[in-house]
Amino acid sequence: MAKICYTIGEVAGILGESTSAVRFWSNTYPDLINPMRNKKGNRLFSADDVETFKKLHYYIKDRGMTLEGAAKALRGNASGEDNRADVLLRLKSVREMLQQVHDEI
Repeated sequence: MAKICYTIGEVAGILGESTSAVRFWSNTYPDLINPMRNKKGNRLFSADDVETFKKLHYYIKDRGMTLEGAAKALRGNASGEDNRADVLLRLKSVREMLQQVHDEI
């Protein structure tokens, strides 16, 4: 069952990035990522925000784009025409799952 909200530490762990990078991306592009806040003021990210982070991460790390270029690509793909990033992210998760099964055997 998927979680409803993710903390900044959980998002950083999912991406393999530092919490400061996640915080920077969140602050730089509030039109793409808009976290909720709890009573303490901590950021809580939705599942959609996590998917946006994954796409940003893909564009930046795997495709070698700048942060601005990655954000522009996400904004330009609002209609979902280019789903290569989604497909690659899903394939990576399948690969990780298969690797876990292999390690357990």
